[in-house]
Amino acid sequence: MPVKKYKTFEEAEKDLWVFNPDKNYYKKLRTILNFDIMINVKKFPRGIYKYKTFEEAENHRWKTLIEHY
Repeated sequence: MPVKKYKTFEEAEKDLWVFNPDKNYYKKLRTILNFDIMINVKKFPRGIYKYKTFEEAENHRWKTLIEHY
């Protein structure tokens, strides 16, 4: 892949535009979007929980976050 030099950020941004996408472009785009969706999915246990104190609720929240990441 050749190295390109740009004088402005706008010129570099315009070089990223794809006016005539082909099948390969859509495959790459789908791969990027699927990877992003897999990374950003947050899995929390379902249901409603009852806590006696705010601290108990916060401890459960942090415990759940740590377990799923």
